[in-house]
Amino acid sequence: MGVVDRAEATLLDGRALARKVLAGAAEKVARARNATGVTPTLATVLVGDDPASATYVRMKRKRCDEVGMASLLIELPRGTTTDELVTEIDVLAADAAVHGILVQHPVPSPIDRRAAFERIPVPKDVDGVTSAALGRVILGMPAYVPCTPAGIMRLLNQYEVELDGVRATVIGRSPILGRPMASMLINAHATVTLCHSRTRELSDIVRHADVLIAAVGRPRFVRGSWIKPNAVVIDCGYNEGNVGDVDFEAARARAALITPVPGGVGPMTIATLIDQTADATLAQLGLLD
Repeated sequence: MGVVDRAEATLLDGRALARKVLAGAAEKVARARNATGVTPTLATVLVGDDPASATYVRMKRKRCDEVGMASLLIELPRGTTTDELVTEIDVLAADAAVHGILVQHPVPSPIDRRAAFERIPVPKDVDGVTSAALGRVILGMPAYVPCTPAGIMRLLNQYEVELDGVRATVIGRSPILGRPMASMLINAHATVTLCHSRTRELSDIVRHADVLIAAVGRPRFVRGSWIKPNAVVIDCGYNEGNVGDVDFEAARARAALITPVPGGVGPMTIATLIDQTADATLAQLGLLD
């Protein structure tokens, strides 16, 4: 990106783009219903009583309603075992009326989250959490991609952020966010450094980043002074008090583009999930172009 002359960064409006994505998903839902009489259905499995998880599930179900998609909620109590969770997933996997399966994460300990994810059939893995999906992301093959990095890539594309040859830094090594995010940026020809909270001299690494993806899960972890002038800053964090992983005001004074919290990455994550569920339905019905 070239040098810009502005007092503060432009906001990347995730809400506006999410509305466009959801409008496209609504058209796919209508196509499935008109062609076959089938209503695309997303099943969500919620384990335990985590308030944040319950809020996310409500938001996802609301977006389903908005596009005409059916949502099925399976609520399991805290204390559910891995075997019990897997059994519920197997039931959904065998149900032809269910087109996408989401296991809301995090799940309570001592559930083996990976074992649960791997029971989701790949055609219904609309959240992109199976090893098969992640492997396809790394290889640049078609897949239902983990929704947060997929939404971020859409946001970067919407704002015409140049990725070819730029230096990108990802803070966070989650297998459903940081790692696939790094792979997607590499596939877009960025030069990527994958970091985490224990990375030594992290501030020095961030200062060289043309594009920064902050997904460390700590409020205001990234200081404004770390941001390279005119960088693009994507804040994936959502901490108590509507605070992201980046010190927003200080970073906005230096960056060219930045996502707000809320209103940046979050809406795109949910919209991508709904859109991928619509695509999965069309694929299962033999209607996907």
